[in-house]
Amino acid sequence: MTTPSPPPAARPADCPTSTPVALAEFSVAARLNRLPITSLHRRATAVIGLGLFFDLYEAFLAGVLSTALVKDFHVTTGQLPWLLGSAFLGAFAGAVLLPTLADRVGRRRAFMLTLALYSVASLAGAFSPDLWWLVAARFVAGIGIGAELPVADTYLADLLPQRQRGRYIAWAYTLAFCGVPVVGLLGRFLVPHPQLGIEGWRWLLALGSLGAAVVWLLRRNLPESPRWLEAVGRHEEANRITAAMEQQATAQGPLDPPQLDVDPPGAQPLSALLQPPLRSRSIMLWIFQALQSFGYYGFGTLVPLVLAAKGYSVVTSLGYTATAFFGYPLGSLLSIPLIERVERKWLITASAGAMALLGLGFAEAARPWQIVACGLAYTMVSNVFSNGFHIYQTELFPTQLRATATGSAYSLSRLSTAVMPFIMVPLLHRGGPGWVFAVAAVAMATVAGTVAALGPRTNAQALEHSGAAVPPTDRRPRGQEDAPALQDTTVR
Repeated sequence: MTTPSPPPAARPADCPTSTPVALAEFSVAARLNRLPITSLHRRATAVIGLGLFFDLYEAFLAGVLSTALVKDFHVTTGQLPWLLGSAFLGAFAGAVLLPTLADRVGRRRAFMLTLALYSVASLAGAFSPDLWWLVAARFVAGIGIGAELPVADTYLADLLPQRQRGRYIAWAYTLAFCGVPVVGLLGRFLVPHPQLGIEGWRWLLALGSLGAAVVWLLRRNLPESPRWLEAVGRHEEANRITAAMEQQATAQGPLDPPQLDVDPPGAQPLSALLQPPLRSRSIMLWIFQALQSFGYYGFGTLVPLVLAAKGYSVVTSLGYTATAFFGYPLGSLLSIPLIERVERKWLITASAGAMALLGLGFAEAARPWQIVACGLAYTMVSNVFSNGFHIYQTELFPTQLRATATGSAYSLSRLSTAVMPFIMVPLLHRGGPGWVFAVAAVAMATVAGTVAALGPRTNAQALEHSGAAVPPTDRRPRGQEDAPALQDTTVR
């Protein structure tokens, strides 16, 4: 439980904040939470955002590739779901395995591995001699991208101060989602026209691989998460990185003393995810991730096929798709002023409901301006939704379990996205776009209801409070273990 502050004369924080002895009394988390945004925060946000750019580039590449490969590899209706789902099947495996590695060996090592794996496999895909080589290459690339989002989310949540956490993660995703219209535009201009005698879809894969390799080099200079280092007992490294961040911050002005002196909890077993207070959060996130992909990735993956089913040519459908894809970075930008002002659980709930309605509108749209307007509105709202949940899921669990918990839940999203083409493609051919978006609408309505019913409030909460497996009100500041407890004020 929270404890009363000692009298001013006895409080270590009353010493100058530059005094090492004073700061040693506080956890790394307390010291990080009081920092202003520094150049390291901005650099980490930009570099992580660039890495996510290529993750999302790859995720939305499936729909663009499908229209080209139906012609080049004579892909049949039965083979098409394997092409669309291969990267997401790999992403399921990656999201199950690699985030756990991030909790064991560190966030930095994990996201270096995920990006390297994606870059090598995507380049191999560019040299595919047949469909099944490409399916295998995209599966391996998917292993890398499957872990990239939860590990990157976890790293930024660890590094950023609590009152700026949401806004800067949203900035990272705004940069990342520029990759979606980029892949749409490249698909529109490269796929119909071979360059230097090489098919345009091969250029798409090679460009993604090259860009990811450049980002890998940039990431080498990022520090490890000080929160993670402290949580696994590497206190000297954690203090060194935190002190360097404090030194950067003092160049901007004097620092406030740490306000929250909470020790990180001890080692947490995986079984804690199935015990209160984490059980309801785990269940909520599992349901959420299993269903949200039908509305979110379903649109980006299937929209070129939906437009083809409406009678548009490959070139025209790719043009409309590229236009709709501009809504992804625009929606991400729109989320920035909302993300800290609107409680995240309600922002997610409202945007999920709006996606359900706009998807039904897109299915019924007949004229070009209606298709573009509904598509653009859908992608804008979906990225308010996406940014909200990427921030939200990192705030639900303690440091030692954060990457494992978010990654395992996120793996359900990748698995359902991989399964989705086997459901939606036959449904599209037999029932038309209306049935496809009706299924997506039901999924998104269920997501909205689940978050509204089970999701806790998290805005501006310290990670040590909002994600504590042992409620923060049951812990004591250092040296105050026997102090009387105040009333439990933990946000549930």
